[in-house]
Amino acid sequence: MSEPTTSEPTTIDRDREPASGTPATTAVARPVRARPRWTRLVLSRDAGVFYALVAVIIYAYTQVPYFASTQTVGFLLLDIIPILLIAMPMALVIITGEIDLSVASTVGLTSAIMGVLFAAGVPIALVFVICLALGIVLGAFNGLLVTVLGLPSLAVTIGTLALYRGFALVVIGDNAIANFPPELTSFATSKIGATGIPVVMVVVLAVAVFFGVLLHLTPFGRSLFALGYSTEAASFVGIKVARAKFWLFVSTGFISSLVGIFWTLRYSSARSDNATGIELAVIAAVLLGGVSIFGGKGSIPGVVCGVLLIGTINYTLRLARVSDVVLSIVTGALLVASVITPSIVDWARARTHARRAAAHTPQKAPAS
Repeated sequence: MSEPTTSEPTTIDRDREPASGTPATTAVARPVRARPRWTRLVLSRDAGVFYALVAVIIYAYTQVPYFASTQTVGFLLLDIIPILLIAMPMALVIITGEIDLSVASTVGLTSAIMGVLFAAGVPIALVFVICLALGIVLGAFNGLLVTVLGLPSLAVTIGTLALYRGFALVVIGDNAIANFPPELTSFATSKIGATGIPVVMVVVLAVAVFFGVLLHLTPFGRSLFALGYSTEAASFVGIKVARAKFWLFVSTGFISSLVGIFWTLRYSSARSDNATGIELAVIAAVLLGGVSIFGGKGSIPGVVCGVLLIGTINYTLRLARVSDVVLSIVTGALLVASVITPSIVDWARARTHARRAAAHTPQKAPAS
């Protein structure tokens, strides 16, 4: 009767003495146990961002004056709401290997249109509907250029970044329109009881849950990872590449217009330069949260932690009275680090894997 076999992976014991006159090859197989799932989660990139977030919060709580207060929580969350909202669809876009740099200009154009329409006497509810529809149109325009004409999303959205901001200047000029309904402006900054948490965070949480479920628990979301790895392979297995990317650009336009409404109400001011430069913070947070700039990798929980980490660092530096120039440098440094670090880690893992493979490769005895 033959001996029972095992399905466990094995490694090679090369210390066994070879038989006389035969090459020194493998002889003994030892089982290698896979690392438990919980350890992979604890040591993942998302977990690392979470640990960094906790460390920054603890440091700020103990070392920075006025950080440990509900007022700080409120202002910090109000600052990150625009970034967190836009980061949700942006994460999906980057996972597919594309990018949208026009989001901040969409916010500015939405704010300008909102101010002009309200000043013209259009009912505020209708203004909201028009602004959201505008965001869909702007996102669809980006999507058509990328998916129908086949243009690179980087070049397209750099162009529309300038185009949409230019339209905002044409619509409203250098003027600022205020005097929005007080009940709406107060709602945009209102808090949940004495917690300091803005009421709007309920909407933000709903958006994050929606994109999290979409990405991780639906066939459409799982197909986005395949798009990021290889467009050709994704098409081969039946994924409608152009349609998927088109709707992602529509989603970034829609969410950006939603942010434009919130931004205008929070500051009670419609201006053409609202949210200028916010796209840098959004992309930095998405990449810091574990989304690969090359596509194919990322998670919504990691992106949320990345947004909170950058927001907490920036707000802590503001409390420490650090200048805006330094804040820009910090954001840029985090963006560069989030791009370089995964490549360094992958290189180190490849080197380690190559060494282990070489160590377990059977060596032939020299010919006598």
